[in-house]
Amino acid sequence: MTLTELANPTRFLALTARLLPWLAGLTALVLAIGLTQSALAPDDYQQGATVKIMFIHVPNAWLSMFVWTVMSIASLGTLVWRHPLADVAAKAAAPLGAAFTFLALVTGSLWGRPMWGTYWEWDARLTSVLILFLMYLGLIALWRAVEDPSRAARAAAVLTLVGALNLPIIKFSVDWWNTLHQPASVLRLGGPTLDRAFLIPLLVMAVGFTLLFFTLHLAAMRNEILRRRVRSLQMMQARAFASDVGPGTHGAPTQVGAV
Repeated sequence: MTLTELANPTRFLALTARLLPWLAGLTALVLAIGLTQSALAPDDYQQGATVKIMFIHVPNAWLSMFVWTVMSIASLGTLVWRHPLADVAAKAAAPLGAAFTFLALVTGSLWGRPMWGTYWEWDARLTSVLILFLMYLGLIALWRAVEDPSRAARAAAVLTLVGALNLPIIKFSVDWWNTLHQPASVLRLGGPTLDRAFLIPLLVMAVGFTLLFFTLHLAAMRNEILRRRVRSLQMMQARAFASDVGPGTHGAPTQVGAV
């Protein structure tokens, strides 16, 4: 099925209805394997058992940026290609991205306390991720504030593309400035520096969390499509009711509710 065919909401709903149960099952299986491997991973010789926070923190941190990237692509679909489901995808992804970013900040603080001696430091990486979280909240507020979905979609698309400038800042902040965070140890040109005992559970957890995002995202998109259909039906009924109680016999407006 092509992207053009998926532009039909009815076909999208039919496809996701068949896909979601399998995707949810695969997500649960991968996360179960990842959590088991994470629990069985050895303690670090310096950090001890606290290193296992990494298996939750790092996937959430990756997804905080990945979800914004997905929203940026969807925003291009709204502004450039006019894809009917692009704004649905962006709107459905925003709360998920906010949740992943919030979890990244919380787990990062819990990991930072024994390592750095503080829950929070105005470090370049920490500050830029906090800004990303606030941008997610701003997008959610924008969607809720503008009643017309098409106007909200265009405004949110512009804000999303502007906010994408923060992503390279988050990624390369550890290289551009002197920060508390260590440089990249997995996605790097020279290959991962993590030991396999930590690398494999981390990658499995990353795959599991990514599958979790896609599962929740498709479900949220379905809910948004159905919500818009209900809203359209309500507006049609309201217009039909207004036409029924509209002009009186001689063209004068009817007094609705008058005694």
